[in-house]
Amino acid sequence: MIGFRVCKRERKVEAKWVDAFRTLPVANISDVMSRMTAGGAALRPYYTGGMMVGPAVTVKARPGDNLMVHKALDIAEPGDIVVVDAGGDLTNAIIGELMVAHAVQRGLGGIVINGAIRDSAELSAGSFPVFALGVTHRGPYKDGPGEVNVPISIGGMVINPGDLVCGDADGFLSVPIDDVGTVFNAATKKHTAETKQMEAIRAGKNDRAWVNATLTKLGCIDI
Repeated sequence: MIGFRVCKRERKVEAKWVDAFRTLPVANISDVMSRMTAGGAALRPYYTGGMMVGPAVTVKARPGDNLMVHKALDIAEPGDIVVVDAGGDLTNAIIGELMVAHAVQRGLGGIVINGAIRDSAELSAGSFPVFALGVTHRGPYKDGPGEVNVPISIGGMVINPGDLVCGDADGFLSVPIDDVGTVFNAATKKHTAETKQMEAIRAGKNDRAWVNATLTKLGCIDI
């Protein structure tokens, strides 16, 4: 029945791409996706840092209810990222320290909550990747409805079960399974170019001629 479904994930991104994307900043991945893909600037990391990368297990939850999130944590495979659309509601926390401990024990790769968390001090001091919209001490209900492994949308970004989810201090995004190769190649080139540019800046050899060239093309004049 719609609203109470636990679906089977038909496919997921290959492990080789998970390992490959760990070398890339999210900003570079975003740039080569035309800056059109993002999970919303308000979702922030609540952990000590590092890259979060893995296949998505998606959850559509009723705001303030985490019944299906518990189910997702139980069926997710090691390395998976549980991504929860809880409607962006901050009234009740969807997860806290206990659920994160369960996720760690099961070897999962991270949790993203389009909603609130609690035990934020403990989670922020840990290394397990957690992204959330906000914090509240009020706990969740466990009544449903909800669905697991269905398409969800966070901040206008559609995430399908098995898509590649990447996150770091700048935020998180999702790369569709069928696009991971193309995006990786483009993001690698972007990252290499920016690394060389940073070396030039530090050496005092950065070419800034493009600034005036662009202004001239746009018709800007000095007064």
